[in-house]
Amino acid sequence: MTGAHGGPVAASSPLLTRALTLESGRARQLLAAGEWRLSSADAEAAVAVLARLTAPLPARRGTAARARATDRDRRLQRILRTTVHHLDAGAVSPPAAALLAAVARALLPWHAAPNPPIAAAAPRYGTVPGTTEGVVPPTEAGEALLPELTALFTAIAAPGATGAVPLTPPIEPWQVRYVGRFRRHTRPAPRVWTAETVGCPECGGEDGPWTVTCDWRRATLGCPCGVVSREHGLSLSEIWLVLPET
Repeated sequence: MTGAHGGPVAASSPLLTRALTLESGRARQLLAAGEWRLSSADAEAAVAVLARLTAPLPARRGTAARARATDRDRRLQRILRTTVHHLDAGAVSPPAAALLAAVARALLPWHAAPNPPIAAAAPRYGTVPGTTEGVVPPTEAGEALLPELTALFTAIAAPGATGAVPLTPPIEPWQVRYVGRFRRHTRPAPRVWTAETVGCPECGGEDGPWTVTCDWRRATLGCPCGVVSREHGLSLSEIWLVLPET
């Protein structure tokens, strides 16, 4: 991710920040050129994420180092969950969805830390390459992203940036091949999750290799048998967060 003056931020970070670097730069350019004026859904998402980014840590007297570290991880986790919530709501524009997805990708190590989702079937996403599940997430690297993210979302959420009439620039769709399974998760009641593996509606194949095509409004899955499915029911995060970084 690049800073306000073009310098790298957390260049040696173990986090997946390639997409974040690209989408942050694109968002700044679009805003500066007046090519992106936010819709109400975009503005709502930006304000919600900004509130999480700027939320102070709890004031504690005589806080132990372990408790302080947990508070910092919890803040990063809340940013991730708020981002995923607005991404999967399906209401934001493509440039907003691409940026939210990139933020979620970068903060992925905090999906289950410090508080795992309460249910056996809750989504479980991959860990950062080179790490193993259960390892403490790289909190310093995650917090190193916050100043630039705060500046970016402050600019996005500014009243002048929203404009009276929304304007959405075109975003190039992307396509990638993925070998593996996709899981569709639903939450029919509080603390209750269900999950099922997505299969091809024609041949029943579940492992791919899938051809994933996405325009940041809808993703399609192409099976090796030739069938392209648009009715798989997967949310964007259920696709995006399991794909390897390219």
